[in-house]
Amino acid sequence: MSKNNIKYLFALLTVLVVFNSCKKEYESIEIIDDAKIQAYIKQNNVPAIKDPSGYYYQVLEQGNGGVMLNKDSVFYNLAVKSLSGSTYYAPLQYSNEGDYLGYLKPEAYRNALYSINRGGKVRVIVPSYLAYGKNGFGVIPSNEVLVTEISVYPETKQWQIDDRLIKEFIAAKGLTMSKHPSRVYFNISTSGTGEVIATNSTITAKYKGRLLTGTQFDESGTTDLVRALNGLIVGWQKVLIGLTKGTKLRILIPSDLAYGISGSTGIPPNSPLDFDIEIVDVKN
Repeated sequence: MSKNNIKYLFALLTVLVVFNSCKKEYESIEIIDDAKIQAYIKQNNVPAIKDPSGYYYQVLEQGNGGVMLNKDSVFYNLAVKSLSGSTYYAPLQYSNEGDYLGYLKPEAYRNALYSINRGGKVRVIVPSYLAYGKNGFGVIPSNEVLVTEISVYPETKQWQIDDRLIKEFIAAKGLTMSKHPSRVYFNISTSGTGEVIATNSTITAKYKGRLLTGTQFDESGTTDLVRALNGLIVGWQKVLIGLTKGTKLRILIPSDLAYGISGSTGIPPNSPLDFDIEIVDVKN
């Protein structure tokens, strides 16, 4: 055998050894994770079903809405914990997640949602190698098995969710509000008598902005806001046109007319907003 052939044979053997080592390590993670999951299921008496790919799921609520396809938008909240009960992600009140079902990750989440309808709820137990593996993700550590409960909203559009949440908020707080054609809810406590706000107006305003949870995320403070109307969030623009200097009002804005799916500083994605506004001055 030539020296070159010996070198090639040695290289091939090295590759095979490395490959087999990796394969054994991967298989050991599968075995370890599955043993942890089965122990958790037994200890907590969870009637979960094992999917052939390796994750487990339990339908908690079937839901009365339609089935969900990969091309559909799906809106949901989720709670993510470890097997020991450590919370990595908790649902936010008056806010939600949303995406096309086909984009939802980890893939086990997406597949588990096929078992329920809109308005349903499913528990998914995901082994680490089907979740975030050795690298982890954010606060989720390396090789962590995840227990996730996903609650899917019955609505098919974000604005429908926002409108329901705003109406529930109004009822819970005993508020008297009118609904603007733009879907913003408002209440005028003081009617102004000054200059009328038009599309090209610059307004001076005092304001406080809150989430529907009551958490304040912004206010004008000692320095009034001075801004062209078209530089304000859409919800403000829609309601303020036609009002006058001196008006005081409260408005509840759907998320798509505020900061939408991106959110902003102190504002989670898909959050309806609550503002108190005083129009101090109007310039046309």
